[in-house]
Amino acid sequence: MTDESESSTERLIAAVERAIAVLGALADGPHDLGTNEIARRTGINASTVSRLLATLAKEELVGRVPASGRYRLGVGLVRLGNAALARVDIREIVRPHLIALMEATGETATLSIPGRDTAVTVDLVQSPSTVRSVAEIGRPSVIHATATGKVYLAYAGTLPDGPLHAYTENTIIDRARLEAEVAVVRQRGWARACGEREADLHAVAVPIRDARGQLVAVLGIQGPAGRFGPAAMDSAVEHLCAHAAALTTVT
Repeated sequence: MTDESESSTERLIAAVERAIAVLGALADGPHDLGTNEIARRTGINASTVSRLLATLAKEELVGRVPASGRYRLGVGLVRLGNAALARVDIREIVRPHLIALMEATGETATLSIPGRDTAVTVDLVQSPSTVRSVAEIGRPSVIHATATGKVYLAYAGTLPDGPLHAYTENTIIDRARLEAEVAVVRQRGWARACGEREADLHAVAVPIRDARGQLVAVLGIQGPAGRFGPAAMDSAVEHLCAHAAALTTVT
C-alpha cells in the first residue's frame, strides 16, 4: 500500500513537472509552437506533449491557434497571474529596491501608495547618516509641496479647491504655476521638491505604474538640503527611474 502510494505520488509530480516544462517552452519560444517542436524543446515524448496540451487547453492555460494548429500561452494564465499579484503585498516587492536606492544614494528611500486625496508613505529605508531626513510610515504627502505629492497630482489626483498653504517661502501656492510644474512632471516622468514642505528638506520621486499606465505607487528619495543638492538629486533620479522601470514589469 505504501509503495504504491509513493509511486503514484512520484508519477503525479513528474506529470506536473512535464506540464511546467511545456508552459516554459511556450513562454520562451519566439512564436507559437507545434506539438513536435515542443517535444524537441522539452525532451518529452510527442504523444505525452499532446495529452498535456489538451489538458492545459481545457483550463485555458494554453490556447490552440485554429489556423495553424500551433499552441501559445492561454488567457487562464493571465487570470492566475493577476490573482497571485493581488495577494502579494507591494511592500514585499519594493523593499529590496528601497534598500538598493538607499545604498546607492546614501539618503532615505520611501514607498508611498495613492489614496483618495494624496499618497501615503507605507515603507521606507532610512539613511545611515547621523544627519538625515526622517520619514514616517503613515504620513500623507502634501500634494503641492512634496515630490511624492506632485507625482500623485501628475498621475492620479487633482488639486483641492481653496487657497494653497505655504509651508515655507519655497512652497508653490500659485495654482497656475503649480499646474505648469505638474505638467512638466508628467512629461519628464519625475518630480522634485526643494525646501517646499520643510526648509531644509529636498526630495525627488518617480511613479510606479501598471501596464495600463495607472499609478500604483511612488518611489522617493529625500535628504537634507545641505547634502542632497542639485547634482545629488539628478543622480538619485537616474537610480529611481531605473528601479521604477524594473518594478513596472511586476506591478
